[in-house]
Amino acid sequence: MSQRVISMPAARCELGFARIDITPPAGIYHRSWGAAKHDASTGVHRELTASALVFVDPGSRAEHALVSLELGWLQAGDLQRLSDTVSSGTGLPAERFVLTFSHTHAAGNYDPDRLEHEGGSLIPGYLDDLGTRLVGVVEEARAAVQPVDLAFGYGRCDLARNRDYWDEENQLYACGTNPERSADDTVVVTRATDREGRVIVTLVNYSCHPTTLAWDNTLISPDYPGAMREVVEQATGAPCVFLLGASGDLGPRYGFAGETEAADRNGRQLGYAALSALEALLPDGTELRYDGPVISGATIGVWRHSPVDAGRGQRLGVFDSAVMTLDLPLLDLPAQDELDRQLAEWTSREETARREGRKEEAADCRARIERVRRAMRRVETLPPDRKAAPYGVSLWRIGEGVLVLVSGEPYNLFQRELRARFPATAIIVVVLCNRGTGGYLLPRDDYGKGLYQEEAAAIGPGGLEAVSEAVTRQLQAWGLE
Repeated sequence: MSQRVISMPAARCELGFARIDITPPAGIYHRSWGAAKHDASTGVHRELTASALVFVDPGSRAEHALVSLELGWLQAGDLQRLSDTVSSGTGLPAERFVLTFSHTHAAGNYDPDRLEHEGGSLIPGYLDDLGTRLVGVVEEARAAVQPVDLAFGYGRCDLARNRDYWDEENQLYACGTNPERSADDTVVVTRATDREGRVIVTLVNYSCHPTTLAWDNTLISPDYPGAMREVVEQATGAPCVFLLGASGDLGPRYGFAGETEAADRNGRQLGYAALSALEALLPDGTELRYDGPVISGATIGVWRHSPVDAGRGQRLGVFDSAVMTLDLPLLDLPAQDELDRQLAEWTSREETARREGRKEEAADCRARIERVRRAMRRVETLPPDRKAAPYGVSLWRIGEGVLVLVSGEPYNLFQRELRARFPATAIIVVVLCNRGTGGYLLPRDDYGKGLYQEEAAAIGPGGLEAVSEAVTRQLQAWGLE
């Protein structure tokens, strides 16, 4: 039988939104790259924002808050303190408050071992103030809660490329554009409109590391999400929020640059793709239905916008949530005393190279020190027995869409498989959430190749697949398709 209805995922819910500027002061510690020669930032390219989205379960009236920060990351201790501050300040239980990051690598580095470096003294005050201000923005979003219609749509943008590049000449994997391996180009957009049809906020979910700007950039910047927001907001007249998808193996086609215009170009590319997807959305509460043939110069098949039927309309108002903690396999990571030895060795070598005027060797040693420090942070967050890594997942089902909120940086395969399994559901994967063990999650077959992502991971082979299966079981239990 011929298909007579074309629909797009949609939802009806209660939503509040608020946003604040969280740009840190120029001069704060900034170095996020081993190859960087500077420590402190020298200025600001574009402002950084924090956006709060508060969803209300219509049945229980329970509030669920998602706060998106245009920052890179926080180490486990600082992230927990920030989460606790917002949870206690708002009264929201920890399981209903999720914090996520855009992951720009140009926003500053607030790791606790940077306090003694140039600009590091500004870090504690900034983080303390950030917690207080996030309580305020969540409360503002709560006060703005109102009934909305959500429309979900899809676009395409080839900004993102696979970044596991095999360097044949040097016989190693480099973290850079790989033109021979496919990359997910899906843009997921969400439009929230009030009952008068006014756009309240748009969400853009895309998978691409915000690493346009690298070691040669000294300015605080949101990277490409900044210009993306500007493009969408100018066209829609409403705020736009960027949500980073599963992008452990994806980065911009042109990145690791110093010029801020490169970040703006990448952002405009994504912004125009998002606008195209937004323009293609159906009017709220409608679907396309075949209206029959019309005899003209040809026999025309006519499709019209029609109200959704009553059965589907009821499904659009469903809200469900689930929180799970999975025990994932751990990699065999070096012990703390071994990392202490490596740090002392590279520090000594850097000092010798500087004293003897070997600048390039000193810079390489400085980069090696950065790698060891990051390895130390991973080891510090692991359970003392090192038997398994606790990994948290939050799922919010809103009508025909699902927010999949996970920690760390899963490879893109994670969301591609979920979308293939549930083609009628809008799957919005949001990574780098305050949900447990961080680091990369690689597909089982990508371990053991010498990839950077494994070097920066704590979770071992099988972890990604376990998360995917757990999420799949829950979505099936909800009857999603």
